[in-house]
Amino acid sequence: MKNYHRLDEIQKDLYDHKITCQELVSHYLENIKRNEHLNAFLEVFESEALAKAERIDEKIKDNKAGKLAGLIFGIKDLLCYQNHKVSGGSRILESFESLFTSTAVQKLLVEDAIVIGRQNCDEFGMGSTNENSAYGLVKNGLDKSRVPGGSSGGSAVAVQMDMCQISLGTDTGGSVRQPASFCGVIGLKPTYSRISRWGLLAYASSFDTIGIFSKSIHDNQIVLETIAGKDDRDATSSSQEFSIKESTKAAWKIAVLEEASNQEGLQSEVNDSLKVTIDSLEKTGNVVNRVNFPLMDYVLPTYYILTTAEASTNLSRYDGAHFGHRSAATSNLESMYKLSRTEGFGDEVRRRIMLGTFVLSADYYDAYFTKAQKARKLIIDATNEILEKHDFILIPTASTTAFPIGKHEGDPLAMYMSDLMTVQASVSGIPAISIPLSKDKYGLPIGMQIMSKAFDEEKLFAISKHLLNE
Repeated sequence: MKNYHRLDEIQKDLYDHKITCQELVSHYLENIKRNEHLNAFLEVFESEALAKAERIDEKIKDNKAGKLAGLIFGIKDLLCYQNHKVSGGSRILESFESLFTSTAVQKLLVEDAIVIGRQNCDEFGMGSTNENSAYGLVKNGLDKSRVPGGSSGGSAVAVQMDMCQISLGTDTGGSVRQPASFCGVIGLKPTYSRISRWGLLAYASSFDTIGIFSKSIHDNQIVLETIAGKDDRDATSSSQEFSIKESTKAAWKIAVLEEASNQEGLQSEVNDSLKVTIDSLEKTGNVVNRVNFPLMDYVLPTYYILTTAEASTNLSRYDGAHFGHRSAATSNLESMYKLSRTEGFGDEVRRRIMLGTFVLSADYYDAYFTKAQKARKLIIDATNEILEKHDFILIPTASTTAFPIGKHEGDPLAMYMSDLMTVQASVSGIPAISIPLSKDKYGLPIGMQIMSKAFDEEKLFAISKHLLNE
């Protein structure tokens, strides 16, 4: 069976009776087995996916199938799916089964999309390489000696290697966009609040966003249209719906941040790709301005202070009493808390909890947390000021292409620096998309990141289609 690029291609063949949903699911299941060595999936829902495919085939015959019939998707191991395990890539939730389905997943299921499995990720979304999972690292399908990016590495590799048509990931500071760049697929982080977070295991609640991996802009659009919107179970969800509109080509104004394009450590081929993208935009009638963003040096520390503080609070529920792993070596209440959390959490999660607890402590709260909140407001205002004068901000998604596994082992600061390009959109709460536009000398993908005003995803899709000639 061919590697379908778009859902409408799948549906045409389904309704012309050239393929069936069961054959489609079997095709993806074969690809999952063929690529087991990449460790992208933690669990495959083989029998139930085939059973649902059989039911949808009957609905197609009766012309009663939902708008996403034929869409096979995977879910990052941070999204709840009723009566299925969800572990957040952590030992502390190793045997936990969800009692409900997350809103985003449920909305896809209602439209007859089929979930095929649970995908590997950095523990609780904390990481940029997918080496922090308690269930083993994920390998990049293009070069298994390299990382796929993180934390949604399994979700990116699954789309990259045609193990499903789309994946739902999560993006707190770049966890959809950076692996999309490393794996050569499309990755969208919508506006914060655009998609309900109900049923998403929390890392940093004021940053966490459900994102979408796809092979085409078309599929990304139709999935966003399906899962966006108000959810009474999530007080932070927006009432603004998203609907696909046919956009006409306009002369756009694009800002390129000088500080991002001149960053130390920026791979020369990534910088070359940025220049080629700028030239392409200018040749097709768009205006590209290089602008200064002097707050760039403050974005990453602001992000890590605030997200570790929120993680410290959110992960306090995993204590051996309420949820998850309880140590067998406990002798009293205090030892139960200490041992359960020490045994259940990995090194990176423990590190971030301790950092967050430190910045929230009484002696340092104003020095760190309060200042970071003020810095966040300045970053939001400065970003919006640029977007008042421009349609988009354009910068590379990552400073480099996918790097070798183990490169940043023992150097967490270097790993944190790999989020440098993506955290601005996360701190500001605006939408951003990574699209694959070129490759380096090793054939590894280079992604370009485009940001826009809040709730302006349709314009992001329009410029992405333009650049990808889709």
